Formats: sequence, structure tokens, C-alpha cells
Amino acid sequence: MGQRADVLEPSAETHAVLLDDVADILRTVRANLDMDIAFVGEFVGGTRVLRHVDAAREPSPIRAGDAAPLSETYCARVVDGRLPELIRDTGEFAAARSLPATRELPVGAHLSVPIRLSDGRIYGTFCCFAFEPDAALGQRDLNMLRTFADIAARRIDKDLKLGSVRSEKAARVRAVLEAGGPTVVYQPVYLIDGLRVAGAEALARFPMEPRRPPDEWFREAVEVGLQTELEFAAIRNALAGYREVWRGHRVQLGLNASPATIVHPRFPDLFEGYPTDRIVIELTEHEEVRDYAPLVAELACLRASNMRIAIDDVGAGYASMRHILAIRPDIMKLDLGIVRAIDSDAMKLALATSLVNFAGQFNCKVVAEGVETEGELDVLRCLDVQAAQGYLLGRPEPVAALLRRLSRG
Repeated sequence: MGQRADVLEPSAETHAVLLDDVADILRTVRANLDMDIAFVGEFVGGTRVLRHVDAAREPSPIRAGDAAPLSETYCARVVDGRLPELIRDTGEFAAARSLPATRELPVGAHLSVPIRLSDGRIYGTFCCFAFEPDAALGQRDLNMLRTFADIAARRIDKDLKLGSVRSEKAARVRAVLEAGGPTVVYQPVYLIDGLRVAGAEALARFPMEPRRPPDEWFREAVEVGLQTELEFAAIRNALAGYREVWRGHRVQLGLNASPATIVHPRFPDLFEGYPTDRIVIELTEHEEVRDYAPLVAELACLRASNMRIAIDDVGAGYASMRHILAIRPDIMKLDLGIVRAIDSDAMKLALATSLVNFAGQFNCKVVAEGVETEGELDVLRCLDVQAAQGYLLGRPEPVAALLRRLSRG
């Protein structure tokens, strides 16, 4: 009976999953009361949607996701007082006999209490029913149901709040995408020998509220399942903005992408119509990649189109070192934590020296990030690091400013 909830417009608040502890509560209550079915139903507008169901035997006549008009449910009639919370025999109540479920399921005995959230709203009901009447049901059973309903309400309340926070995060990211964002700036990358501009790294910016670093926006996109969409948008905008640069200058463009985005089937489509031999894909991921095979296969396809692969933030953690061994990059980008004060820190100098020597063994180029002083640049030059970027050489800037920089030579 009823319809599946997936054909309904979901409530604005409820996409939270009722976790295993709610399922355990249902199972415990149903078993202790020796009932056939227990369920949690949510009131969504004029509809009652079953969010979780526990049945003594399969097949169950109702399942999670089933929906029915609220007016045709025991739930509504218990909440509005037309039916009592404890019904030993539904045949004794006209308001129960008139419900289709009484005959179709059937419902012989019924227990139901409202699930009240912390703000006083009624979420729905916590219900149990048996196919046959049960004269043994009493106030003690109803009290137990109320106790467990209160426990379930706290769990549901927490899930709803988490779901609301998640919805707010998703809305912020979607607002960026709908506005055509993120915007993109370009930080120049210089060849250390001769200090000539070799290209730039595209960096996403979010000039909207809440004001916060770009990595927080991307982290939030990951949390709400919008990572690929946001990274795709940043790459599309970066490529479109750089088209004017490529018209007059044969320079490279570094594009940041996570492994999850790189292995997406539509990732190669982003580069159609662009000079792939001037594109560097910078792998940005600080978490462990569990299975490198799909990533390595996709990177091989990108390399076949003459793109180069860089590992970002080398030296920042264990993940970047695993990337190097698995991916064998064309470029290693030294993390700014190593570069900063390298001219006065013997340990950083030793680590950088080892990484540069390691890269040289495999014809891998090295780019230093976060160069801010002449002293740092001098040390990097002595180490034979090929290229560098940082505030000393040039801050992230709009494409028009980068074009002026390139025109100056």
C-alpha cells in the first residue's frame, strides 16, 4: 500500500540517515513487545514517510521509503487524539476500523507515540503493531515505548541538525557554482636561471561570504559530495582565462586537481581545444590514496596527450612521498614549509638537497613554492632547483597583470 518516498519532494531538513542505533532501538522494542512490525515514520507535509522499519518476518508488508497520505494513517489519528496511543484491539475503535491499513496489513493491535524534537516540533511517530489483537498489552508497554521513542528522538534530532549543517554547506558551494565561480588568479612561476617567466599556477579564489581560505571551500565541497563539480569549475575558468596568454606566449599552466577528480570519466573533456603540451596537472591530495591503479592509468592517458604531472607540497607529509613513488611525476613541487628560511635552517637544507638529488636521478624537475626572500632564492639556485614561485617573484594576479608581466620579458 502507499507509494515509494522517492517519488516525493523530500523535506528540506531530512536527508540524514537514521543510523544503526535507531534500527537497534526498533528491533529491541518490537522484540520485547512481541509485535510483528515496528517503524519510525516522519511527517513530510501531508505525507507520512517510513524512515525505518523492523519486521519479525519477511516479506514485510511495509518497507522503509513507503509513503501514504497522513490522513490515512494511525500516526495522524494518534497525534491529533482521535485514537489512543495504546490499542489492544483495533476492532473496538471506529476511527481505526475505517483506515485501509487495518484491513490491508492487517493491524490488530497498535502502539504509537509522537517523536518530539528538542525544539518541540513533532517529527513523526514511533509505532509498533501486531497483525492480531493483543489483550495483554498494558500501560507498562506504552511507557517502555515512550522511553525508547525519547532515545530515538535524540538520535534523530542530532542527525537532522547534522543534515541541516550539511545542507547549508552544499548551498554555499552551489551558490559559487551558479554564480560562475570560483574566480581564478595566476601566480607566476619563474625559471631560476635568468629569472624568466615559465608559466603560472592557477589558483581559485572565493570573493564571497563567508570569507575564508580557498582550501576550506574545497574541503567543504568534499564533505557534501561536490568536490568534482567545484574542481571542474575552477579548471574550466582557469583554462578560459589563460587562452589569451597562450595566444602570444608559449608558457605553461599548472592546474590543481585531486585524485578523485582526475579519475572522473569527464576529466579529459575539460582540455579539448587547449594546448595540452603546455598544461601541468598538479596532484593536490594530502590523504592516502588507497588504490593507485585507476589514478596511474588515467595519468598515463593524460601524459599520452603531452600533459605533464606534478606532485604538490612535496615534503609536507607521507602522502606526497607515496604519490612520488607510485606516480613517478615529471615535476616535484617543494612545499613552502621546506623552502621558508632554508637559508638559515640546516635541516631544511639537508632535506631539500636530498629531494633535489632524488629528482635528478629520474629526470624529474623541481619547483620551489613559497619563496619570499633573496636568501631563499640564492640557496635554491645553488641546489640547481629549476623553477620557483612565491611572493618574492610575484603574487597571484589576474590574467591581465600576468600578460603585462610577460610582455616585460
